[in-house]
Amino acid sequence: MFIRKPVPALLLASTALAALSAPVAAQTAPTPAAAPLPPENGEIIVTAQKRSENIQKVPISIQAITAEKLDQLNIANFNDYTKSLPSVTFQTSQPGVTTVYIRGVASGGDGNHSGSLPSVGTYLDEQPITTIGGTLDVHIYDMARIEALSGPQGTLYGASSESGTIRLITNKPDTSKFYGAIDVEGNTVAHGSQGGKVEGFVNAPINDRMAVRIVGFYEHDAGYIDNIPGTRTFIGQKDDASPGYTGGVAPGGQDQGVPAGYDPGITINNKDFVKKNYNDVDVFGGRGALKVDLNDNWTATATVFGQDQKNHGSFGYDPNLPGLSVQHFLPEYNHDRYVQGALTIEGKIGNWDLTYTGAYLWRKINSSSDYTDYATQYDHDLYAAQGGLANYFYFQDNAGNTINPIQRIVGKDSFNKVSQELRISSPQSNPLRITGGLFYQRQEHHIIQDYQVTGLADDLSVNGHPGTLWLTDQNRIDKDYAVFGEAAYDITHSLTLTGGLRYYKYDNSLIGFFGFGLNPNYTIGGGAATNAAGSSRTGVPGCFTTDGGTVIVRDAEGNQIAVNRDFAPAAQGLGPCTNLGVYNSDGSISPKRTKDDGFIHRLNLTWKFAPDKMVYATWSRGFRPGGINRRADLQPYQPDFLTNYEVGFKTSWADHTVRWNAAFFWQDWKHFQYSFLGQNSFTEIHNGPNARIKGIETDFTLVPTPGLTFTTTAAYTDGKLRSNLCAVDDPTYTCAEDGNSIVAPKGTRLPVAPKYKLNTVGRYEFAVGDDMKAHIQGAITFQSKASSALRLGAVDDPVPTLRDFTLVDLATGLEWKKMSAELFVTNLFDVKADISTFQECGSCSYTNYYVIQPPRTVGARLGYKF
Repeated sequence: MFIRKPVPALLLASTALAALSAPVAAQTAPTPAAAPLPPENGEIIVTAQKRSENIQKVPISIQAITAEKLDQLNIANFNDYTKSLPSVTFQTSQPGVTTVYIRGVASGGDGNHSGSLPSVGTYLDEQPITTIGGTLDVHIYDMARIEALSGPQGTLYGASSESGTIRLITNKPDTSKFYGAIDVEGNTVAHGSQGGKVEGFVNAPINDRMAVRIVGFYEHDAGYIDNIPGTRTFIGQKDDASPGYTGGVAPGGQDQGVPAGYDPGITINNKDFVKKNYNDVDVFGGRGALKVDLNDNWTATATVFGQDQKNHGSFGYDPNLPGLSVQHFLPEYNHDRYVQGALTIEGKIGNWDLTYTGAYLWRKINSSSDYTDYATQYDHDLYAAQGGLANYFYFQDNAGNTINPIQRIVGKDSFNKVSQELRISSPQSNPLRITGGLFYQRQEHHIIQDYQVTGLADDLSVNGHPGTLWLTDQNRIDKDYAVFGEAAYDITHSLTLTGGLRYYKYDNSLIGFFGFGLNPNYTIGGGAATNAAGSSRTGVPGCFTTDGGTVIVRDAEGNQIAVNRDFAPAAQGLGPCTNLGVYNSDGSISPKRTKDDGFIHRLNLTWKFAPDKMVYATWSRGFRPGGINRRADLQPYQPDFLTNYEVGFKTSWADHTVRWNAAFFWQDWKHFQYSFLGQNSFTEIHNGPNARIKGIETDFTLVPTPGLTFTTTAAYTDGKLRSNLCAVDDPTYTCAEDGNSIVAPKGTRLPVAPKYKLNTVGRYEFAVGDDMKAHIQGAITFQSKASSALRLGAVDDPVPTLRDFTLVDLATGLEWKKMSAELFVTNLFDVKADISTFQECGSCSYTNYYVIQPPRTVGARLGYKF
């Protein structure tokens, strides 16, 4: 069974062993018993500053997981590699729906549809793959390394690198020889089913100047969450003699039956959807690359990468139900696929390096989500005194009969992204080194969210969409332009000053439809329901008409005085009309837009006081563009800015048998953007107060004896509000106006990021016979508790806590000739490790779903190289 107790003894032992061994290695001259760090720990070459450098020479806080480490740790996806990155945290509701944070720059809830742009940039090689809808969950195989750059990287990486950048660097085609590999894995998950994967690559020279590299993979991840039997009974007509209903649903939405004073209503069950281990994942895809050496100075590399991932069920469990389970009543899936094509051309003009990179990314997501919690809460709580959800609203079929009011959300998201960058760099051997360039990016997000109620009357549905209670059909376009430059000057042989500047310009727009329909029989005072929700303000009633007005006409006091059904043309294909946009004098409707420009900077001073030791100080700034809220009546949200003050050091000791790097930072986050589910469970994005974040991050590697390596990464992060966060925007942050309140007081910790995070890996490799090598490996990951959000949709809701956890992973294996075999177990002690929470709607305070690290997984891997 799952346990909650951490494993402090193992954590303490591993940390103490590394710490106690360090002085011995640092103070003793190398002997035959000592060995330098292996290549993956000593001479890691990275391209964080747009040029190839030893990681120990780069004056920024950067973590790199090399190809060898990726293989040793069996890293296959985003959730795997973030264990080794101390400052990286994330929120997720399921694979492929993930928002990444670095150094605690998190306000929570940013991953909703058409929310804020991410504060962390993600790159695949030279091309940004950060999308409006969250981070691509790229399958990790045949990768050269993963780089995590902490702190603002806006000078070289732009708008979506406000707090850091993650770079996935693939292995490139190699003209030297033909080779490849095949790897297979099988595993079984505690409380769940079985999974596995098959991966392979081949590198094939065409001639001495051309080569191709082909990668393919298929993975099935086992499910471990059960959809268990359950019922829900909705309130019938109220008995007028009854004193009324003051109760509610039980925690977790479990059925309490019909409350006293009400006639029996509709009872439903989920027997058609009951299933064990129903949150499985299937993902397949591949990557192809062609490298052509055009001549001795110019190289072109074309790549295409595609992935198809389909998830079933829910990845959050209801803590009010037994085990890892939920009670859901409608189909749930998420089908995410994408293809990216990219071209990189590198060459020289004289002795200057010129690089062009361009990419096109297409992504499409089809999804279906159960929304029963919404109907349950509104029925038994918010509208109980009015006869429940179905009776307070008009959930009826075409014959006028009351129907089951539960909903499901059918989503269709389409993304298109084009990015181009041209940069030039002076020779690295010069005392003055310059990098400059131009950048352009355009990303489009077409969002469709169809809230369906089976059997809903045509006249009560969104116009032209029978059975649809609410429809969102909007198109968002974000454009970014930049000119950037960075110069490094060696003041002395050991002292270097680096300065960078980036001019940015963004132009973001949104247009379309959102909301309920309008009953064609509805007239002012005529008695017919406006629509199934009885709403006369959201949706079609607010659409533009051909005279530039709205469908429902109101007087100065907001009272309805007329209905004008002469709709202006719909801007989007599914929407019946347009209620989000700007009406023009010529009768056309343009998108709502927000745009701005400005400068961000980076200044760094580095002192190399010994050949393998440096200290540095950095002052840098990053930003995130503003944008348009999907609700037409909300103001655009403004950009937010992060100013970083950082001091760090990088050192190697005792003939490179010890490496210790660390950074100390203080960050000021100005008027940060934050998202939450507001009215009608619709995402709202506002600018909050300022926050400050301080912390330490470090990595330590020790090789006390040949074959034995310890690596520890750790971070301390403390982010807090500088002023109150108000329920209603208040520039004074006193929240004292009528109807306002404080939802997070000054001093509240920022959510998601734990105060402490630590990862320690110990690995021992030794010879077995003349041609065989064995290894034993252990890893411990500790993460302290954190809150999941600053605020929820209902201002009095308690904020769920993500509890602390400790995970232990073990592996042992053999390598001989071209073969390898390994047995492994992850989450050895079967800890219930919470990494995220979510709710189905803004008012669903009864049920918080917790997303966890996978339960204990035991498996075996086999590999063959040729």
